[in-house]
Amino acid sequence: MFRELWLITVVFLLSSCAAFAPVGHTNCADLVKCEEKPEIVRPTLQSLLDLPKPNQKAVVSVYAFPDLTGQRKPSTKMALFSTAVTQGADSYVINALKYAANGDFFTVLDRGSSSLNNLSKERQIIKNQRVSVEGSGATKLPPLLFSGIIIEGGILAYESNLFSGINGLRIKGFSPATNQWREDLVTVSMRVVLTQTGEVIMTKTVSKKILSASVSRDVWRFWEQGTELIELETGYTQTEATGYAIRSAIEKAVLELILEGTDKQFWDYDYEKLEEVK
Repeated sequence: MFRELWLITVVFLLSSCAAFAPVGHTNCADLVKCEEKPEIVRPTLQSLLDLPKPNQKAVVSVYAFPDLTGQRKPSTKMALFSTAVTQGADSYVINALKYAANGDFFTVLDRGSSSLNNLSKERQIIKNQRVSVEGSGATKLPPLLFSGIIIEGGILAYESNLFSGINGLRIKGFSPATNQWREDLVTVSMRVVLTQTGEVIMTKTVSKKILSASVSRDVWRFWEQGTELIELETGYTQTEATGYAIRSAIEKAVLELILEGTDKQFWDYDYEKLEEVK
């Protein structure tokens, strides 16, 4: 029995080295180990970095970029209290704005409630210390920057399990491949508000798919006249990170706002020379 069990195990291992590799990993070093370090590159990031530098930076304020979905993490087994998307998307917005033209497009002001509160407290501490040391003629702090435009918006929707599927094959207790996949969707909205008038001058809504896939293989056999069962199974699941998808969607929204502003000649470019470059 043990000899037959060993032969089945060897055949199972030799059936496909990809059976032990995550989805999309195909460089097999040996029979049971297939490793390939994937390079994750966001095309939206490179597009932001490659933007032409304007003559003068635009000063923008970012207050908040809230989660408006109200969604919890999807689960088929129990209710989860963890939110489906990040609650700190304003950090992604600030990063995307700073990436534009490799940091030469925007002067970004963080106006989040906690950031502005901490900044006010720290400036008050500096002011008090200067007065206590230098007296009533203490050096004054320079005024805070103010912005001409405000970036508003939020994460509008998170749709789970919009599309799913499975395929597989089983022959005499042996399943050479069972594949499953699922598609979720996250949607973000971003708008540019003119500080002087409150007018919304540009707005964009961007959606990004979140893909999940799994592959598994198994084999089972009855022994001892059908009184004993042995089963071997292996598989992997790979899911695109929700944070990665949200970050890509935010970067895409920032990029489209910049391109639309360029078409409307909103930014400080020499547009005649810009057309020549295009």
